[in-house]
Amino acid sequence: MATTQQQENKNQPARTVAELVDDIQALTTEIQELYCLDQIPWIIGVSWGKDSSAVLQLVWNAIAALAPEKRTKTIHVITTDTLVENPIVSAWVRKSLEQLKSAAKEKGMPIEPHLLHPAVKDTFWVNLIGKGYPAPRVRFRWCTDRLKIQPANNFIRSMVRDNGEVILLLGMRKAESTKRATTMEKHEKGRVRDRLSPRSSLINSLVYTPIEDWRNDEVWLYLMQWQNPWGQSNKDLFTMYRGATADNECPLVVDTSTPSCGDSRFGCWVCTMVSKDKSMEAMIQNDDEKEWMQPLLDIRNELDIQNDRDKRDFRRIWGEVQLFERNVEGEISVEPIPGPYTKYWREYWLRRVLEAQTQIRRTAPENMRDITLITIEEMSEIRRIWLEEKHEFDDSLPRIYEQVTGEPFQDPRPGADSSLLGGDEWAVLEEICDGDKMHLELMAKLLDTERQYRKKSRRVGIYDTLEKCFETSSRSPEEAIKNAHLKRDLKTAVNEGNVPKVKQLTLGDAMDEDNSETVKQETWASIKFQARNIDDGD
Repeated sequence: MATTQQQENKNQPARTVAELVDDIQALTTEIQELYCLDQIPWIIGVSWGKDSSAVLQLVWNAIAALAPEKRTKTIHVITTDTLVENPIVSAWVRKSLEQLKSAAKEKGMPIEPHLLHPAVKDTFWVNLIGKGYPAPRVRFRWCTDRLKIQPANNFIRSMVRDNGEVILLLGMRKAESTKRATTMEKHEKGRVRDRLSPRSSLINSLVYTPIEDWRNDEVWLYLMQWQNPWGQSNKDLFTMYRGATADNECPLVVDTSTPSCGDSRFGCWVCTMVSKDKSMEAMIQNDDEKEWMQPLLDIRNELDIQNDRDKRDFRRIWGEVQLFERNVEGEISVEPIPGPYTKYWREYWLRRVLEAQTQIRRTAPENMRDITLITIEEMSEIRRIWLEEKHEFDDSLPRIYEQVTGEPFQDPRPGADSSLLGGDEWAVLEEICDGDKMHLELMAKLLDTERQYRKKSRRVGIYDTLEKCFETSSRSPEEAIKNAHLKRDLKTAVNEGNVPKVKQLTLGDAMDEDNSETVKQETWASIKFQARNIDDGD
């Protein structure tokens, strides 16, 4: 990020303090005019980092300077808690929201804070531990939309439905990155009102970015020299940023070689989109009192294994084998795309998270001992997925929970503990299948499918569901992969118009033996009824 900082300093000439003061006064007037212009509600997106804190402080001071009778429009302040935020930052955010809410009420400010969360079905652990999604990667970044974007967009859309349109105030700055600057300049061209840009992903939403041209050092100068109006300590924010840099230093920029605290990045403690979580590493390194976060860093680093094929199924999450061309040092091979984490590894990650949570609750400072890494609601949904979608009726989650925490698992889902099949039946199946994982999976799916249809008044679709069980689980991994290669080769031959190859792949050995008898692919149903005919003596 130092390169970005140097670029910023070269492209933007430093302003004097007097010039910054003039800009702040101009922004104050601009904010007041925009606020009083109409009754369109405002929504400020706040992460409680330096940029969004600066925007919120600018807006508060501007609106506070208005006469009370002019403060008629509610300003909604939204913060999204992904449930896997850095714990130090998460505690800071919650404290900040409480202070903001209390101060707004006390001082008669039309500010209403909202703490947003992703839906339970979309949380990080429900998808990774429950469904088996692998740790996010550049080509499979499934987390950002579910954890951050959707909660905020859902709130914004609800406000649009109620009010017709909204104005979003964001702490985006062109100096953050070249990509950010390009995006913001593109939006500027489509501005329908002065300083307001349309949001392509959100209908009837206009975006206002008051500090878009500020530098990192100007943001810090404003925060450190102008008192926070709702009682929050901006010096504590500065200290938090400083603690998240490797050298524990956070100077203001004085030349092109001086980095700023703006290079510190806080995010989810499980994030594998970066090679290292430098902010958490720095926090642990710079402060002995933060060593309790080491278990989180260990889990994050364990998740961040590039070659995790041994931990994942050979099929995609819907049960089919998909192939891709893999190029390793110039050698091309056609291999299956690895799918979700296997049962063993999903249970492993659950145990690791619970162990970390239990340890932190014993060793963390008093004010952090109520930390929750994974909620009861998330575990309830994970349990449901394992039981109903994965057909893993051994119901291992309550057992793992009690083994780690020493307490019984209290599932809030009605009827969660009533099941015809359980651990005893699973143990019998394991013994019968004698180590054959695919056979165990198939038998478990068939039995649980019958159980799920048992109470239905009309069992429409049961045969299709059973057929699907056979299609996805009746072959060994080697057979399934071989069949996927056959389909791929057949598709290639058809596209190339290679008739002899198509015949060979379609008829196989029957063609080699010059057997004119029509070869039919046997299905579960044909095998079943063939066996019945034999039993009947036909």
